[in-house]
Amino acid sequence: MKIGLIGYGKGGRFFHAPLLASLPGATFAGVVTRSAERRQALQKDYPKVAAFDSLADLVAAGIDAVVISTPLASRQALILEAIELGVPVVSDKPFAPNAEDAQALVDVAERRGVLLSVYQNRRWDSDFLTVRKLIDQGVLGRITRFESRVERYSPSSVGKESGGGILRDLGSHLVDQALLLFGPAQRVYAELEFATPEKQVDHGFFVSLTHASGVTSHLWGSCLQNAQGPRFRVNGSQGCYTVDGLDGQEAAALAGLSPKSEGERWGVEEHRRWGWFEQGEHRERVASERGCWDEFYRQLQDALMNQGRNPVDAREAVTSTTVLDAARTSALEGRVVAL
Repeated sequence: MKIGLIGYGKGGRFFHAPLLASLPGATFAGVVTRSAERRQALQKDYPKVAAFDSLADLVAAGIDAVVISTPLASRQALILEAIELGVPVVSDKPFAPNAEDAQALVDVAERRGVLLSVYQNRRWDSDFLTVRKLIDQGVLGRITRFESRVERYSPSSVGKESGGGILRDLGSHLVDQALLLFGPAQRVYAELEFATPEKQVDHGFFVSLTHASGVTSHLWGSCLQNAQGPRFRVNGSQGCYTVDGLDGQEAAALAGLSPKSEGERWGVEEHRRWGWFEQGEHRERVASERGCWDEFYRQLQDALMNQGRNPVDAREAVTSTTVLDAARTSALEGRVVAL
């Protein structure tokens, strides 16, 4: 199986290429980038991986799937081009700027019979897998409130439009995780923070989701937060689970590590980074599940070669995008939006 990549910026270079190069039974077949600087980086990182000028050139060289990791503004056209060429597509999130455009891409892919998947890699974060396990095993009892944060202090990220703002960028992960755990949202309330009066690109958000299941999700994201809150705090009738910090796979990838280089060490959280279960005066460590971003590509491989399940169906991403649209409307109009 041959997989190509479009884009060799931070996302393509660190969050896709190491996983593609580590995937057993697959070949990292090429990268589309016209940047001389990024071509040099590719040559340094993967000397045997060819660079191409266009998606058409990459497809002509022979690939079985393509991953699109470019700024949001260019993703739609590239997704459509790949679909028209009959090539299965993985898109970075968000894969469209709004739900209407997202649904249009899904419709085209379904008409052409082409697999379209969205790279929601944080479904395979160590901390999120731990939360899912605790909920599935009933350790926390009936869940009442789910709190989820990805907060950083990164002033250089303020005003960048490549991901559509922090709500679209980080919010895509947090909303996806909340819907995966607790099902559809019925009501959405949100607050956004903007660095400029035009209110185009947000740098922070708070979103409250009222799920049909009765759970309330509170989600925060920021690139200007000096004092980060817990990554997760999950309250249930039988106790509470909290964990601080971010899953270590991002830092490992940025340090040049990969599932191939680390083997069984990849995705393993050091015990001092484990979370806590608390009920009254009782408090105990909870061993973190092993993170496995590479599982996304193993499932994609199975979907394409053995008719397995799409790891992240694009229709699920349409649902998440609908929630993000409602969150922006809520923040700008100062009201709760019913879905």
